[in-house]
Amino acid sequence: MDTLIMVGQLLLGLSILVGLHELGHLLTAKLFGMRVEKFSIGFPPKIAGFQWGETEYSIGAIPLGGFVKISGMVDESMDTEQLSSEPQPWEFRSKPAWQRLIVMLGGIIVNVITGIIIFVFLVYNNGETYFSRDQIIENGIVAYEYGESIGLKTGDKIIDVNGQPYQSLNELSSGSVLLAENGYYTVDRNGELVKVEIPRGFINSFNSEEAFSKFVSIRYPFDLYQVAPDESAAEAGLKKGDKILAVNGEPIQYFDELQSALAELKNQEANLVVESDGVRDTIAVAVSAEGTIGIAANPLIEPVKRDYAFGEALSKGTERAFSVVIINAKALGKMFTGEVSVKNVSGPIGMAKIYGDSWDWSKFWSITGLISMILAFMNLLPIPALDGGHVMFLLYEMVSGRAPSDRFLENAQKVGMAILLVLMVFAIGNDILKFITG
Repeated sequence: MDTLIMVGQLLLGLSILVGLHELGHLLTAKLFGMRVEKFSIGFPPKIAGFQWGETEYSIGAIPLGGFVKISGMVDESMDTEQLSSEPQPWEFRSKPAWQRLIVMLGGIIVNVITGIIIFVFLVYNNGETYFSRDQIIENGIVAYEYGESIGLKTGDKIIDVNGQPYQSLNELSSGSVLLAENGYYTVDRNGELVKVEIPRGFINSFNSEEAFSKFVSIRYPFDLYQVAPDESAAEAGLKKGDKILAVNGEPIQYFDELQSALAELKNQEANLVVESDGVRDTIAVAVSAEGTIGIAANPLIEPVKRDYAFGEALSKGTERAFSVVIINAKALGKMFTGEVSVKNVSGPIGMAKIYGDSWDWSKFWSITGLISMILAFMNLLPIPALDGGHVMFLLYEMVSGRAPSDRFLENAQKVGMAILLVLMVFAIGNDILKFITG
């Protein structure tokens, strides 16, 4: 069932985005009087379809893309038979270069607009919930495996990132921070300012959603949210709402301090100073071999909740949408230098895992908006067979006044399709390797 949910979300998200992308091509083509022969979401073989006017609308069995067949255009169908005759007024090739350029940009433009609308809606509807810089400076961080590997320590109070103030905990591991040149954190460590550098290629550690939980979190004071029955804490009389103030005489303020103290007392007895209903008492509790006593913590600090008016959401959502493009452009550039590993490239399996195995509409639309912006960016790359390849040739025609020959375009299309096939095989291979290695 979990797999079906992941696949279902991926197929729904891709179907929406591919359908809108191809619709952008269709509408702009029809706007300039071009004949659109086919509109398909998914690749053949065809599952279902219907004819409306001059266009056949269909759904293909391979749901990893789609296409629009415009008369007189060299495209992925490689149907060049009609090119041997004289150009007809309704054909792509007979239209001015600027009109053809708009048609080729139509899908990209629609994906950008879709991404912006999704992010604006999410910001307006959900606002933002985060632990703020002030809360981090007040309480400090808990450094996990990845944080410790670059020199961060539990208790550090992060003052700024790359010399600039930040807003939230999430920004500390954002793409813009991890991809910055010579990035660093400035931390207050026991009253002393320390510079912790972000190593080159550190972003490669964050190759899954689970990886972010291995970096840092905020420290928080706590009381008991839950006490498991039949565990040592319940047997000792601890209950929901109690506060643990000390372990074996050592004061405890934060939950990570309690975890560390209990980890040192595996298979032993811990003397806890507990405040219950305003009364303090010392209670002996047996610690398990795993360093636990059967409790769940309730953080005593609340994240900041910020709502946005529509005008603010419009600005914030647009900024968030375009930041996706900027980050991906930076990451692509750093792949060529080797700083970002090509192992981070994901195919459909990786995308399905990002959606997750539970259906959360807010997360679904957030990821779909993200993919919409990435789809626009990737389609703009100057690779033949992508929209960006057609744009590149059209710009050449507009500047030079000479159109590339049909033979050249046909061969370029073949090369581009081969490149895309290799990239797809590589991405799926990456997905399979990650799945096998966990």
